[in-house]
Amino acid sequence: MSDQRSYHDDEISLVDLAAILVRRWKAMATIFAVVVLAAFAYVLTMTPSYSYVSVYEVAEQSPGREGNTERALESANTVIAKARSLYVSPATRELLEQNGLESLPFSVELSTPEDTQLMKITSRASEETAPLVEDMHSALLSSIESDQKTLVDRQRSSLENRLESLQALVATAEQSTSPGAADLLANYTEQIATTKDRLDLLKDGRVAQTAVQSLEKVGTSRTLIMALALVLGVMLSVMGVFLMQFAGLVCNSLKEQEAKSN
Repeated sequence: MSDQRSYHDDEISLVDLAAILVRRWKAMATIFAVVVLAAFAYVLTMTPSYSYVSVYEVAEQSPGREGNTERALESANTVIAKARSLYVSPATRELLEQNGLESLPFSVELSTPEDTQLMKITSRASEETAPLVEDMHSALLSSIESDQKTLVDRQRSSLENRLESLQALVATAEQSTSPGAADLLANYTEQIATTKDRLDLLKDGRVAQTAVQSLEKVGTSRTLIMALALVLGVMLSVMGVFLMQFAGLVCNSLKEQEAKSN
């Protein structure tokens, strides 16, 4: 019977819980105020961030062979891989040295939209660091554009040399009296037309935009932070009150045991 009575004494009803909250409303209000004020102070010190995007259109050529619809001289994914391996680190190092920084206050992400041959450089930064973002993006775009121009010039030179050789072969076939000269002439003429088409379709890469700032701010909004702070404040205040009550009960129990032992 004594064990059963002790068990019932240890039970806490909803009325008891409500009574605890009412008795310790000042503590609840204090915890809630601390959480909300801390969130408000954080919101006031927040620096608005924007997304800065640069876009590069890769160099194009005519499809290489029948059934191949690939127009890019070098795919956007390949350009991105080369940029990450060869250009990002040197550009970052130079920017840090020029501005006396230990690290960049923004990230640099390279990507390509699906089913396109566009390369995007994206950074998230405040308006104060926008000039640094533009310098970084410009350095990367300059390196990419220079490398692409080298590829285009090499391809153009190869096609022009082939065109000259074919034209020389046409001149030789026109002077030839052999039975197969007509077929050779037709073949060479067709190849010349194809080579000219490939030259006409060869297109340099192009910088479409450099570090264009987004219209909307990015990141967690201040309103959402304050809303979360209100919810968190309520939860922590209730939990804090119950922890205080539990700590008080434990202290009283220890004091009672110490008094009995004495």
